[in-house]
Amino acid sequence: MTQVRTGGCQCGRIRFRAASLRDNSHVCHCRMCQKATGNFFAALVGVPLTDFVWTRGTPAVFRSSAKVQRGFCRDCGTSLFFRHDDNHHVSMSIGAFDEPASIPLDFQLGMEGRLPQIDQLPGLKHYGTTEQTMPEAAPRIRASNNQHPDHDTADWTPKA
Repeated sequence: MTQVRTGGCQCGRIRFRAASLRDNSHVCHCRMCQKATGNFFAALVGVPLTDFVWTRGTPAVFRSSAKVQRGFCRDCGTSLFFRHDDNHHVSMSIGAFDEPASIPLDFQLGMEGRLPQIDQLPGLKHYGTTEQTMPEAAPRIRASNNQHPDHDTADWTPKA
Protein backbone atom coordinates (compact mmCIF):
# COMPACT_ATOMS: atom_id res chain seq x y z
CA MET A 1 0.00 0.00 0.00
CA THR A 2 1.92 3.09 -1.14
CA GLN A 3 -0.75 5.79 -1.18
CA VAL A 4 0.03 8.83 1.00
CA ARG A 5 -2.69 9.16 3.63
CA THR A 6 -3.49 11.84 6.17
CA GLY A 7 -5.46 11.89 9.37
CA GLY A 8 -5.80 13.36 12.79
CA CYS A 9 -7.85 13.76 15.92
CA GLN A 10 -11.42 14.95 16.17
CA CYS A 11 -10.56 18.52 17.20
CA GLY A 12 -7.77 18.95 14.61
CA ARG A 13 -4.99 19.85 17.04
CA ILE A 14 -3.12 16.67 16.04
CA ARG A 15 -2.56 15.76 12.35
CA PHE A 16 -0.35 13.14 10.70
CA ARG A 17 0.79 11.86 7.31
CA ALA A 18 1.58 8.25 6.40
CA ALA A 19 3.50 7.68 3.16
CA SER A 20 2.82 3.92 3.30
CA LEU A 21 0.92 1.32 5.29
CA ARG A 22 1.99 -2.14 6.37
CA ASP A 23 -0.11 -5.14 5.40
CA ASN A 24 -1.35 -5.66 8.96
CA SER A 25 -4.66 -3.80 9.22
CA HIS A 26 -6.62 -5.48 11.97
CA VAL A 27 -8.94 -5.27 14.89
CA CYS A 28 -7.69 -6.22 18.33
CA HIS A 29 -10.28 -7.42 20.82
CA CYS A 30 -7.96 -7.58 23.86
CA ARG A 31 -9.14 -5.88 27.03
CA MET A 32 -6.30 -3.32 26.93
CA CYS A 33 -7.36 -2.16 23.45
CA GLN A 34 -10.99 -2.03 24.57
CA LYS A 35 -10.09 0.20 27.50
CA ALA A 36 -7.69 2.35 25.44
CA THR A 37 -10.36 3.12 22.83
CA GLY A 38 -13.43 2.94 25.07
CA ASN A 39 -14.96 0.56 22.54
CA PHE A 40 -15.47 -3.11 21.61
CA PHE A 41 -12.08 -3.28 19.87
CA ALA A 42 -9.23 -1.21 18.44
CA ALA A 43 -8.94 -1.00 14.65
CA LEU A 44 -5.26 -0.46 13.78
CA VAL A 45 -2.87 -0.41 10.83
CA GLY A 46 0.91 -0.22 10.95
CA VAL A 47 2.91 2.61 9.42
CA PRO A 48 6.71 2.29 9.13
CA LEU A 49 8.32 4.98 11.29
CA THR A 50 10.37 6.05 8.26
CA ASP A 51 7.10 6.83 6.40
CA PHE A 52 5.30 8.60 9.23
CA VAL A 53 5.27 12.22 10.45
CA TRP A 54 3.17 14.31 12.82
CA THR A 55 2.25 17.39 10.78
CA ARG A 56 0.46 19.33 13.52
CA GLY A 57 0.71 19.00 17.27
CA THR A 58 2.10 16.26 19.46
CA PRO A 59 -0.06 13.55 21.01
CA ALA A 60 -0.10 12.78 24.69
CA VAL A 61 1.19 9.31 25.56
CA PHE A 62 0.09 6.74 28.12
CA ARG A 63 2.38 3.79 28.79
CA SER A 64 -0.13 0.93 29.05
CA SER A 65 2.56 -1.66 29.77
CA ALA A 66 6.35 -1.83 30.12
CA LYS A 67 7.00 -1.68 26.36
CA VAL A 68 3.80 -0.17 24.94
CA GLN A 69 2.81 3.45 24.42
CA ARG A 70 -0.68 4.56 23.42
CA GLY A 71 -1.13 8.03 21.99
CA PHE A 72 -4.16 10.27 22.11
CA CYS A 73 -5.15 13.91 21.78
CA ARG A 74 -5.03 15.55 25.18
CA ASP A 75 -7.70 18.05 24.07
CA CYS A 76 -10.44 15.91 22.48
CA GLY A 77 -9.41 12.43 23.66
CA THR A 78 -9.15 10.78 20.23
CA SER A 79 -7.23 7.49 20.42
CA LEU A 80 -4.46 7.81 17.82
CA PHE A 81 -1.90 5.02 18.10
CA PHE A 82 -0.40 1.94 19.71
CA ARG A 83 3.38 1.59 19.64
CA HIS A 84 5.53 -1.23 20.95
CA ASP A 85 9.02 0.06 21.79
CA ASP A 86 10.75 -2.77 19.87
CA ASN A 87 8.84 -2.23 16.59
CA HIS A 88 9.93 -0.09 13.68
CA HIS A 89 6.35 0.96 13.01
CA VAL A 90 3.49 2.67 14.78
CA SER A 91 -0.01 1.15 14.71
CA MET A 92 -2.38 3.98 13.90
CA SER A 93 -6.11 4.01 14.70
CA ILE A 94 -7.83 3.38 11.38
CA GLY A 95 -10.71 5.67 12.36
CA ALA A 96 -8.27 8.58 12.75
CA PHE A 97 -7.40 8.49 9.03
CA ASP A 98 -9.24 10.96 6.80
CA GLU A 99 -10.46 8.09 4.60
CA PRO A 100 -10.81 5.09 6.93
CA ALA A 101 -13.09 3.23 4.51
CA SER A 102 -10.13 2.91 2.11
CA ILE A 103 -8.23 0.66 4.55
CA PRO A 104 -9.58 -2.91 4.37
CA LEU A 105 -9.10 -5.19 7.37
CA ASP A 106 -6.76 -8.20 7.09
CA PHE A 107 -7.28 -10.04 10.40
CA GLN A 108 -8.43 -9.90 14.01
CA LEU A 109 -6.62 -10.89 17.18
CA GLY A 110 -6.95 -10.74 20.94
CA MET A 111 -9.92 -13.07 20.57
CA GLU A 112 -9.88 -13.88 24.29
CA GLY A 113 -11.44 -10.45 24.87
CA ARG A 114 -13.92 -10.48 21.97
CA LEU A 115 -17.25 -9.28 23.32
CA PRO A 116 -20.48 -11.14 22.47
CA GLN A 117 -22.16 -7.93 21.27
CA ILE A 118 -20.10 -8.13 18.06
CA ASP A 119 -22.24 -11.10 16.99
CA GLN A 120 -25.39 -8.99 17.42
CA LEU A 121 -24.40 -6.37 14.82
CA PRO A 122 -25.76 -8.09 11.67
CA GLY A 123 -29.19 -8.51 13.29
CA LEU A 124 -29.61 -4.99 14.65
CA LYS A 125 -32.21 -2.65 13.17
CA HIS A 126 -30.94 0.11 10.90
CA TYR A 127 -32.49 3.48 11.68
CA GLY A 128 -30.80 5.49 8.95
CA THR A 129 -28.71 8.63 8.94
CA THR A 130 -28.76 11.41 11.52
CA GLU A 131 -30.62 13.57 8.98
CA GLN A 132 -33.30 10.88 8.64
CA THR A 133 -33.68 10.00 12.30
CA MET A 134 -33.25 13.48 13.80
CA PRO A 135 -34.30 15.95 11.08
CA GLU A 136 -34.92 18.80 13.56
CA ALA A 137 -31.60 18.37 15.36
CA ALA A 138 -29.37 17.73 12.33
CA PRO A 139 -29.04 21.44 11.33
CA ARG A 140 -28.14 22.41 14.94
CA ILE A 141 -25.55 19.64 15.08
CA ARG A 142 -23.98 20.79 11.80
CA ALA A 143 -23.94 24.45 12.94
CA SER A 144 -22.20 23.66 16.24
CA ASN A 145 -19.92 20.87 14.99
CA ASN A 146 -16.34 21.26 16.25
CA GLN A 147 -14.99 18.26 14.38
CA HIS A 148 -12.02 18.90 12.11
CA PRO A 149 -12.80 18.17 8.45
CA ASP A 150 -11.41 14.97 6.93
CA HIS A 151 -8.55 16.69 5.09
CA ASP A 152 -5.51 18.80 5.90
CA THR A 153 -6.08 22.49 6.65
CA ALA A 154 -3.57 25.34 6.92
CA ASP A 155 -4.80 25.96 10.44
CA TRP A 156 -7.82 25.03 12.49
CA THR A 157 -9.60 26.53 15.44
CA PRO A 158 -12.60 24.64 16.82
CA LYS A 159 -15.70 26.74 17.52
CA ALA A 160 -15.59 25.87 21.20
